[in-house]
Amino acid sequence: MGRCLKLVVGGIAACLLAAPAAAAETARYILPPGNFGGLPTTPNSLDQLPLYDGLTPLRGNVGNADINRYFLPEDFKPIGATRDEPTGRASTRIVYDSYGVPHIYGLSRDDLSFGAGWVTARDRGLLLNLGRGPARVAVADVPGIDAFGLVTSGQSFAPSAQAEALVTRQKNLLVKEHGAKGRAILRDAQQYIDGANAYQRSRGAPANYTVNDVIATTAFIGSIFGAGGGGEASNSDLLAALRKRLGSKRGTGAWKDVMLADDPEAPTTIAKRFKYGPRTGGRPRGSVVIDAGSLRSFDPLKGSSSAAKTNATAAPARRRASNFLLAAPSRSATGKPQAVMGPQLGYYYPEIVQQMHIQGAGINAQGAFVPGLSMYMLLGRTDNYAWSLTSAGHDVRDVYAVPLCGRSRNANRYRYKGKCRAFQDFDAGKLGAKSLKFKKTVHGSVIGTATVKGKPYAFARKRSTFGRDALNLAALKDMTEGKGATPARFMRSANQFGFTFNWGYVNRTGTANFSSGRLPVRPRGLDRRLPTLGTGRFEWRGFLSQKQHPNDTSGPGGLLLNWNNRSAPGFMHGDDEPYGSVQRVELFDKVPAKTALTNIVGTMNRAATEDVRSPAWPWVSRVLATGKAPNARAAQVKAILDGWVARDAPRLDANDDGTFDEAGPTIMDALWEPMAKTVMRPRFGRLLGQLNDVRSLGSLSGVSYVDKDLRTLLGRRVQGKFSLRYCGKGKLSTCRASLWKTLDGTAATLAARLGPDPTKWLKPGDRRGFVPGLITNTMRTTNRPTFQQVLEFDRR
Repeated sequence: MGRCLKLVVGGIAACLLAAPAAAAETARYILPPGNFGGLPTTPNSLDQLPLYDGLTPLRGNVGNADINRYFLPEDFKPIGATRDEPTGRASTRIVYDSYGVPHIYGLSRDDLSFGAGWVTARDRGLLLNLGRGPARVAVADVPGIDAFGLVTSGQSFAPSAQAEALVTRQKNLLVKEHGAKGRAILRDAQQYIDGANAYQRSRGAPANYTVNDVIATTAFIGSIFGAGGGGEASNSDLLAALRKRLGSKRGTGAWKDVMLADDPEAPTTIAKRFKYGPRTGGRPRGSVVIDAGSLRSFDPLKGSSSAAKTNATAAPARRRASNFLLAAPSRSATGKPQAVMGPQLGYYYPEIVQQMHIQGAGINAQGAFVPGLSMYMLLGRTDNYAWSLTSAGHDVRDVYAVPLCGRSRNANRYRYKGKCRAFQDFDAGKLGAKSLKFKKTVHGSVIGTATVKGKPYAFARKRSTFGRDALNLAALKDMTEGKGATPARFMRSANQFGFTFNWGYVNRTGTANFSSGRLPVRPRGLDRRLPTLGTGRFEWRGFLSQKQHPNDTSGPGGLLLNWNNRSAPGFMHGDDEPYGSVQRVELFDKVPAKTALTNIVGTMNRAATEDVRSPAWPWVSRVLATGKAPNARAAQVKAILDGWVARDAPRLDANDDGTFDEAGPTIMDALWEPMAKTVMRPRFGRLLGQLNDVRSLGSLSGVSYVDKDLRTLLGRRVQGKFSLRYCGKGKLSTCRASLWKTLDGTAATLAARLGPDPTKWLKPGDRRGFVPGLITNTMRTTNRPTFQQVLEFDRR
C-alpha cells in the first residue's frame, strides 16, 4: 500500500493502471457522431460517424470482423495514442485516447467525481450551458412547454427564485430518504461541480455551476425519456366526441378499440403476467368524461410563438426507439450471455450523453454518462455486468378534474375535500422576455379547462416523481459502483429509479429485465385512461412494490427483446402509450435457436432499416386480392409492395447515392396514412383528425388498427377483436373497393410527380443530420439506438 501511494504521488498511472487484465471477451460500443461536443469541432467530434454509418448497409449480414470494425472497444483500456489532461489535482489523472474518450483515474471517490466534472465542462460545456435553464422547466412541470425543445432551439430560460427553490428542496429530501447514501450523493455531486468549475477557471470562464444543476439535469432526463401518462384529458375529449357521433354504446366501444390499452395480441418482453390494468375495479365513478368539444388547453405563451410550445392537455412528448436484445446462455451458441443494447437518444450535436471510463476506489465503469450528472454512469458496463435502458412510458402522470367554485372557467378557486381553495400562482421564470406563469392545485400544474355536464372544471396534471427527481441518482450510484452484480441486486438497485424505464441487464452468467417507475396504486372506481375526479375522494393509495413491477430472468425461450414495447401481459403502461397487435419488436424475428453474437447484432441492424408498417401490409394485400385491380398500374404497385415486404421491407440506401434502393419506401410513405384513414373513416368520419391527434394513424397505432380489423374481415384468428368493424363497416366488397381506390389515387399522384414507371419511384434516402444544425454531416437513416453496446461476457 505504501508503495502504491508513493507511485500515485509521483505518477498516478503506474498504480491505477495496474489492474488485472480482463478475460478475453467481446465488449464494444459506439456513439455518433463522436465523443467531443464543443465548438469549434475537433476530429473527435466526427470520428465515430463513419463507423456507425458503416454497419447500416450490411443489414443482417454482420460478421465478427464487422463488430470489431464498426464498434469501439469497451474494455477499460485507452484506444491508440493517448494524452494526459492536466487538472492541477495530483490524485486525479485524466487520459484521453485517440477517439477522445476520457479515462479518469483516482485514489478516492472524490477524485473520480472531480475528474468527471472536469471532463464534462471540457467536452460538453456547450450542452451544459444550453440545458441549465430549460432543466428547471422540467423540474417545475411548466404546462405547454417542451423543456427539451428549448435546448434544441437554443432558447434561453432564466428560472425564478420560486422554481429554483423546487430544486434546492431536493437536497434535504435526498438525505431524508437515503440517509448516508443521500449525503454521499451530495458529496459526489459537489466534487463533480468542483471539477467542472475548476475547468472553467482554468480557461478564464465563469465558474458558476452548482449542485442544483445536477438535480435539475436529473429531472430533465426523466422528463424526456422516463415518464408516461398524462393524456387523459385528450382521451376524454375523444370519448365524448365518439359518443356524440355513434351513441353511448358504440362510441364507447370505438374508443376502447382505439385506446389499445390492453390488447392481448400486443407483443411483450416477458411472458409472466403482472396485474396493472386499465380499470381499478368497480364502476368507474371517479373517472370523468367531459362535454364534447369543451376542452381548452392552457397556453403559457399567449400571443407568442416558440419552438417548444405544445398542447398542454396532450400527453408530453417522449422518444420511443430504444432497444435491447439479450440472449441467455441457454439460447447462446457459445453458452455465454450475449447482448446488443442501447437507448435511442436522438441524433444531436452535441450528443446528450458522453463516453467515459472511471476507475479507482473500487470502481471500474465505462459507458454513457449524462452531462450534468456524470459522476454516475447512466448505462454501460462494470467488470462483471452491463445494463441499458429503453423508455417504458409507465403511468406516473395523472390528470385530475377539479370542480371550480363558481360558474365561470375563469374562477380563481376550486373545490377540494369540501372546501373552496385558492389556486397557487407559480412564476417559473422568463423564456426570453416572456414570463412563464401558471396556476397550480394540490395535484399539480393546471393544463386546461373543460365542462362536465355543463359545469366548469380545471384540469391539473400530477407526476409521481415531482419534487423527487434527485432520488433517482441512488440507482445510478449503486449500479456504477458495482452493486448490481446479481439479477436480484440489480433489480433492487433499479427499483430505486422512479423514472419509467425498461432495464436490460447481462452479467457473466445470465440476463435479466426489470421495468422501473414510481407507479401509483390507485383506488377502486377508476378508468386510468380518463381524468380522475379531483375532489379528494380518489387520491393515490401508495406505489407498486418491487415484486409488482414486470421482471424476469432469461426471458421466453432464452431471449429478452424490447423495442419500447409492452413489458408484460396484463400490464398497462401510460394512458398515452398504445400497444396494439403490431409493434416494432416483432421485427426481431430471425434469431436462430442457438444464436451467435453476430446473429443478434445482425437482427438488430436488419430491423433498423425495416419499415415498421410492413407486418400489416400482407393483410391489406389479401383484401385487395379478393377482387380485380382497377388498372394495370395499381396492380403493379401492389406487386411491388408485396415483393418488397417479402424481402423484409428495406428502407436502405446501401450504395449511399442519395436515394433508396427500391420503390417500396416511396410508395409506403405516400400510401400508408391514407390507407389507415380509409379503414377507419366509415366509423370515425369527421373525427378522423381528432383520432389522429390522440393516436396517430401514421404510427404503430394506425398499423395495429389496420392489421386487426382486416384480419377480422378475412375471418382470421384474432384475439381481443374490436367491438366494431371499421373498413367498409365489415363488408368485404366495400372495404376492398375503398382500399383499391386509395391505392389507385396514391399511385396516380406519384406517377404525376415521378413518372409512369413505378419501379423508378425512388425517393431521397432520408439522410439524417444532427440537431440543431451545428454540424452539417449526415448519414444514412437507420432506426437503431444512438449509444449502443455489444457484449458477450466470459464466465470467470
